[in-house]
This record gives sequence, structure tokens and C-alpha cells, in this order.
Amino acid sequence: MDDPRARLADQQRALLSALVAGAAPPEGFDAERLRIQAGSLIAKRRGLVAVARPDVVEALGNAFAREFHAYASGRPKPQGGSRADAAAFAGWLRDRGLLGAPDLEPRQKRHWWRLTPKRDQSR
Repeated sequence: MDDPRARLADQQRALLSALVAGAAPPEGFDAERLRIQAGSLIAKRRGLVAVARPDVVEALGNAFAREFHAYASGRPKPQGGSRADAAAFAGWLRDRGLLGAPDLEPRQKRHWWRLTPKRDQSR
């Protein structure tokens, strides 16, 4: 007898693989819609990587979106979140000769509230 939960888990795995790892679309899914959704997920990742590594965005200029798409297509986001994704992307660029030697600490965006002096709370 077929376990419905196991079958659902297999179907979910197949859908996720199609969306983030470049696998073939599962039966019954529109390939074009999955391609569009996969592109949206890559764009979301690209935005998060851009926030984590503005130095890479600056170094690549107009090529950032194209290079990130090439990196992320068929490659799921690594464990460790967006910072791990940004580090993996920078490493991928270095391996291809598109990015110089790594900085010891990538420049982070400074938030305005970190730049303002603390107010005297005793008043």
C-alpha cells in the first residue's frame, strides 16, 4: 500500500528541486510557470546577496545580475543563509577570475542608527 505522506513528500521534493536546483518539472506542472518562479527566487537571492556583499555588486557593476543568475541557476542556496550564499558567490567569481583577492572583512552597509550618537537618556 502506498503511503500518502511519503508520496506527498516525494512530490514536494520534486517541485523544490525543479524550483531551486534546475531539475525537470514534476508531472502536472507547467514548465514555463516553474521557470518564471525559479527566476523570481533567484532574483530574491540576488537582492539578499547584494545587501550582504555590496563590494561584489560594486566590483561587477552591470554584470552583477547576469553573473549571479549564472551562479544560482541550478544551485540551491547553501546552508547558512544569505551570508553563506554571498560568500559562495564571491568564491565562485574568484574561481572564474572575475573578482580579486578576498577582503579580510567585506564592507557592510552601515545603518543610519549605528552612525548617530546615543542620546543622553537621563533628561
